[in-house]
Amino acid sequence: MKKKRKNTIRYSKLVILGSLLLFCLMIGRVIQLGVSPTIDGVDLQKLASKRTTRTDIEPAKRGTIYSVTGEPLAQTVSSYTLIAYLDAKRTTNPKKPHHVVNKEETAEKLAPILGMEKEEILHLLLKENVYQTEFGTKGKGLTELVKKQIDDLNLPGLGFIETFKRYYPKGNFLSYTLGYTKPTSEEDSTIKGEMGIEKEFNELLKGEDGYTRYQKDLQGYRIANTPVDTKEAVQGKDIYLTVDESIEFFVEQALHNANNEYGWEWFHITILDAKTGAVLATSTSPSFDPNVRNISNYLDLMVSAPYEPGSTMKTFTYMAAMENGVYDGTETYKSGVYVTSDGTEIGDWNRNGWGYISFDKGYAMSSNVGVINMISRHMSSTMLRQYFRKLGFGRKTGIDLPNESKGNLEFKYETEIYNAGFGQGITTTPIQNVKAMTPLTNDGMLLEPYIVSKIVDSETGEVILDREKQEIERVASTATVQKMIQLMDDCVNGIGNTGSGFRIDGGELIGKTGTAQIASEHGGGYLSGKEDIISSFAGIYPKSNPQVIIYASVKRPSGGSQKPLSNAIKEIVRNISKYYGNSDSSYQTVDVHSYEVPNFQNQKVETAKVTLDSNGIRYVVLGNGDKVLKQSPNRGDIMTNLDVVYFITNDSALVVPNVYGLSSKVAKDLLQKMGLKVSLEGVGYVTSQSLPEGTPITEGLEIQLVLGPRYQLE
Repeated sequence: MKKKRKNTIRYSKLVILGSLLLFCLMIGRVIQLGVSPTIDGVDLQKLASKRTTRTDIEPAKRGTIYSVTGEPLAQTVSSYTLIAYLDAKRTTNPKKPHHVVNKEETAEKLAPILGMEKEEILHLLLKENVYQTEFGTKGKGLTELVKKQIDDLNLPGLGFIETFKRYYPKGNFLSYTLGYTKPTSEEDSTIKGEMGIEKEFNELLKGEDGYTRYQKDLQGYRIANTPVDTKEAVQGKDIYLTVDESIEFFVEQALHNANNEYGWEWFHITILDAKTGAVLATSTSPSFDPNVRNISNYLDLMVSAPYEPGSTMKTFTYMAAMENGVYDGTETYKSGVYVTSDGTEIGDWNRNGWGYISFDKGYAMSSNVGVINMISRHMSSTMLRQYFRKLGFGRKTGIDLPNESKGNLEFKYETEIYNAGFGQGITTTPIQNVKAMTPLTNDGMLLEPYIVSKIVDSETGEVILDREKQEIERVASTATVQKMIQLMDDCVNGIGNTGSGFRIDGGELIGKTGTAQIASEHGGGYLSGKEDIISSFAGIYPKSNPQVIIYASVKRPSGGSQKPLSNAIKEIVRNISKYYGNSDSSYQTVDVHSYEVPNFQNQKVETAKVTLDSNGIRYVVLGNGDKVLKQSPNRGDIMTNLDVVYFITNDSALVVPNVYGLSSKVAKDLLQKMGLKVSLEGVGYVTSQSLPEGTPITEGLEIQLVLGPRYQLE
């Protein structure tokens, strides 16, 4: 028995010692927690603060981008997503329902507003065991106006989720310059610039969010008599561009018209203020709508995608010769083909040549052999390269747009030097080309091109940045300028010269044409197809008192034709002439304005007519129905008051319309919506149709349209 007692005492001592040790560890841990700022890498004070501190964010409003005249081109607006609540449990008072009660009525009334079919909406509303439903893309991004239209219906069970989005009120307009935005991430809805001005000035445009920070209780309410930390939001700055929306409209309308008649891979036009260097307009086709981001090419052709410019570079080669005192315009050479020392043949576009002609005549005829003879007799690669660099080629202009390229100005060997003289083997950007033209409109002074006019504090109105004309250096003498103006005048306004297709009445447009072969992507020289070219034009208008510098280029024009280029340039110049008030009296002024096509589907024909009549828009009603079944152009498309809206009514006895004179795109879209199969022959506008007007439309009926240039239309 004594032995058992001795063991019990031993076990008791162990328990006591263990308890004392555990107690000491607990005391040590408490002391550690009390004196140590971090435990296991966690800041306890911050952790506690997070649990008891609430921060309400006051988002900063992104700044607005304006045209030079103050027209908003990019702004932040409220955006709404439509929600339909289907669960009847949301309703506690039958007299004030909070769910969709009459689904048939709701679908019928929402259909014309959302641009959806009634059956499509009804299908969404008839879902079972669903608390709520949305309406796809048609129910998202709704404007204040559309929200009000839906609110005015007083339909129970409909609600909205409000967010903010970037809105571009002119749609497909100046798109590459403005760029677009998107949310930073799925968790962070802050919008961030992804292209153009939106990206280049993202930090200035976005501003800085404010906040209110305070201590909260378990329910999230502020604890009385606790400090409140507040910081006001700093609103984003407003940016004013140099772009004149009227001139930009002239450019985009000319591209639109040319696109209806011809095809190409891309077509770019930039217009510069001849006296200041400010970019007045710039556009590339195909373009995109920043609101929907239907982008096929993410490079801004004006600054980011250099290419071989072709013979427009001859202007600068001639200037180099003049400025180095080695040019004699009366000196002659044999045109046609030139054979280099290594046996390479380089020819004029007319390889038979024009016999012995002067260098002056060689410029007007865009003779490659003339440039080669001038370089081989009087110039060197160093002389040519130094002057090109002086004009700004081979380096960035520094314009306020992202991803600017400097191009390539490398040439060393004999053939490379000759090619560079007429714009092959080197690459440039349109902004470099218009910059290099500024000495010809400023008595030899090279100007810095710019596209941002000013930056303004949206809250105070303070002008933070104010840009004006910036002279770089004099690169040409008055004599050189006057001689080049004479040569460019002869190129366009002389009889039979390469630029004669650009001549306008009065002869005030002058310039130089260019045609560059496209290099093979697989190496080994250039492509030889008729359309494997980049056709370009660099011009000045008017020659007597220059107001604008125009640079345009088109890649792979249909048939290798210069027509899309010359037609577009002449249309732009005539509109600019009227705009600046120096138009020839023979041109009739037409007030042209853009119009965003609303949704007319499911509306009464008479209602749609009233809407278009009030906006001065022409229309054609097809069929004898009283309701609009389909329309062309579609909802949201941008048209002008010179275009026509077509209504296809709910008439079962539709007949083939007369589509003579319509562009291929418009005619095809319209006829397909009427149920016809359409085949096209040629490019451009409809010159004839295989089915006569009035032919009854039956299932499977096919029509063939013959297309041609606009000038073939009577």
